[in-house]
Amino acid sequence: QVQLVESGGGLVQAGGSLRLSCAASGRTFSSLHMGWFRQTPGKEREFVAAITWNGVLTSYADSLKGRFTISRDNVKNTVYLQMNSLKPEDTALYYCAAKYVYTGYKDYDQTRAYGYWGQGTQVTVSS
Repeated sequence: QVQLVESGGGLVQAGGSLRLSCAASGRTFSSLHMGWFRQTPGKEREFVAAITWNGVLTSYADSLKGRFTISRDNVKNTVYLQMNSLKPEDTALYYCAAKYVYTGYKDYDQTRAYGYWGQGTQVTVSS
């Protein structure tokens, strides 16, 4: 079983930065591809970024490339999302998600592909 706990959300002014963290329980972190998604009220959860188990490959939503960076530390069992040049439209509840390596990476942007989710951390960007 994998448990994920996000942290690092908060209130920030437009143009500012935040770094989200997601700590995973257990000793299987290096067997997991990881993803970040976000959701606003009344909308579907949308893909933000993903990273392979070894950090070699990263993927981003097209609209976020250049502003957001995903990374991981397999010693600390933690995945990060560095968010720069934040905009009010980035306001959302951000979720961390995990999928085992054996399930593949090609569907990294699909919520249905991930079997484990955190509780979310709120990011609010003021104008």
